[in-house]
Amino acid sequence: MTLDRRALLRTGLTLTAATAATLALGSPAQADPPVRAIPTDPRLTHRLRLPNQTRTALAVGRPAAEAERPRLQKALGSTDLQPTGLYLPPGTAVEVRLASGPAPTLVVGAPATHPDAAYSTPRTYALTSGTTTVTDPGGGMLYLKLAGAGELAVVHFGLSTVLAPYFLLGQTAESDFQSQLDTRTESPLVELVSPYAVVTVTRESLLRFRSEDHARLMETFEAIIASHATTSGMTATGALHGRGPVPFHLVESPRMPTGAGAYATHGFTAYPAGYMDRLISVEGLHDRGWGVWHELGHQHQQFPYKPGATTEVTCNVYALAIQRRFGLPSNLTVQDTAGLDLYDQAFAKFGTPGLDFLAAFGIMQKLVQYQQLTLAYGEDFWGRVHRLVREEKPDGGAYDDNALRFHHLMTYTSRAAGHDLRDFYRTWGMTVDPRTDTALDALALPAPTVAPATLREPRRTS
Repeated sequence: MTLDRRALLRTGLTLTAATAATLALGSPAQADPPVRAIPTDPRLTHRLRLPNQTRTALAVGRPAAEAERPRLQKALGSTDLQPTGLYLPPGTAVEVRLASGPAPTLVVGAPATHPDAAYSTPRTYALTSGTTTVTDPGGGMLYLKLAGAGELAVVHFGLSTVLAPYFLLGQTAESDFQSQLDTRTESPLVELVSPYAVVTVTRESLLRFRSEDHARLMETFEAIIASHATTSGMTATGALHGRGPVPFHLVESPRMPTGAGAYATHGFTAYPAGYMDRLISVEGLHDRGWGVWHELGHQHQQFPYKPGATTEVTCNVYALAIQRRFGLPSNLTVQDTAGLDLYDQAFAKFGTPGLDFLAAFGIMQKLVQYQQLTLAYGEDFWGRVHRLVREEKPDGGAYDDNALRFHHLMTYTSRAAGHDLRDFYRTWGMTVDPRTDTALDALALPAPTVAPATLREPRRTS
């Protein structure tokens, strides 16, 4: 599920739609496990250095998450927080000395992780040259935030901070991490970090899964996020289509909005303790991690062609791509008690008089429509749509202007396909408004040679 900006500003945490993240497959993976791939982008290298007993942390200037969001035309941003590997106990004063470089912002607390809801939102403290003394009543994991283009800040923390168990992909040996779990017992939180993932969970939860191969776990996060980037049409570098250095923050949270199994919002995705078998277990994340893939999908969705009714649908386009990458069967081919999969269920509704896409189809049935376009136009189809939208940056309108975003959906997908898709959308019970007719008439695209609404994935045989 997703929590949007307007809802956050109005109520703090408001459920905007029922989550589809509870669907998960238990089938074993057929593909080889993902391989380690640590980016060589120089903007990433400094934040990959492991905090040590000197309590020295480095922050590298990078684009702000809120600047990256419109660059990529995304509905939600990711995180500005750069981990230090340090925990500050509640009400404890700490001296923070800026040793060199521009002054970063100190952030206390991983979002949504504090047992007391009053401290659910991280607190920020401006650092200046020299030493700044900070006392935070809630305490929490410590982070640095530095907007820029590769500038390096070196910050020393006082001994009142606590070293947290901290695993850094490519630098922390599993034996060292296991030793940290036994000796760094004062921090209630543990962090696992890779180039594009920061995972913050309770010590209690991590201990339940301490026997995992944590390098392989973080490699799996890297593979998932790389797949989402590929589905989004991102390249390794480039001002318009490059991935950029901004990572994603996944946290264990003691509170969930009513009806939510997990959620995504600006800056992070959150999961309850009951989700840990899919968040910090290699097998769970790789084979049954639909909910995690779904929530990270929310942080890749583009806003201009995302009507509100599809918010919980199109984040699953990225999740389906993960299943293909990992060699897992498609969730769209899961059969109900009558032996019907989601294609069968959707097809049975086609041709119904007065068919209304919004009312007639469930969340996962709606996903069939999006997957049919992948089947018709190739694995890179949605990447082409993403790139077109980044290049042209169409106005997505107000949050409640769904008609405009349906218009963008129909026109941009038709352009990416090279075919006029109006009949496809009408088959699905969508209304094509006059401005869409005008735009597509002007393009004079040919009709599809094969009707996309007839396409489906193979049925499961067992």
